[in-house]
Amino acid sequence: MAQKVYTPSHIFRFIPNIIGYVRVVTLIASLFTMQNHPKFTMWVLYSTSCLLDAFDGYAARKLDQSTTFGAVLDMVTDRCSTCSLIVFLTRLYPNWFILWQMLISLDLASHYLHMYASITSGSKSHKSMKKDTNVLLKLYYENRIVLFLVCALNELFYMALYLDYYNFRALPLIGISFPRFLIYVSAPVWFFKQVTNVIQLMQACTTLAQQDAQTYNLKNS
Repeated sequence: MAQKVYTPSHIFRFIPNIIGYVRVVTLIASLFTMQNHPKFTMWVLYSTSCLLDAFDGYAARKLDQSTTFGAVLDMVTDRCSTCSLIVFLTRLYPNWFILWQMLISLDLASHYLHMYASITSGSKSHKSMKKDTNVLLKLYYENRIVLFLVCALNELFYMALYLDYYNFRALPLIGISFPRFLIYVSAPVWFFKQVTNVIQLMQACTTLAQQDAQTYNLKNS
């Protein structure tokens, strides 16, 4: 029996990657509705894009369709998703524009450097951690439940900030709106995510510097 030969078109049609395309489409659609349709944007389009993030990884493992293209597509979509929403928050809360700029910069820099450091160090995945990796970073990447909850609540924090701008009615008993309640619930996990981003950034810089040091040592030996 002849062995199947895979081409790039086969890879593009893998189920996890198709899920990734749906994430991209729903994300782009949310950008067009974000200004005038907050409920539809967050509860249908943007939330669908975020929730599918859990299913593409599961499908990749279940169907044995893990690919480098899929991993990069997943991370790029995550970054575009988060940064696009933060950009819109600069319009809703302009007095905090420096914070939004810093959060976007930290998110992009930490994940790009981490991905690049993982590739150049020979790791099979950016989620594969070495033994000497920071404890918080290992917990974040190696425990799938923690990874899912942190990513979900981090996005929920930004989503809740977006919805809170539209002055939803206060809930009985607690006296605050549902979006404001979600802000309070997700804020500690959002803060944890920013801490892991800083750790990830520093660890990636150290990894790249160690590789450079080895290169120079070999060159001078």
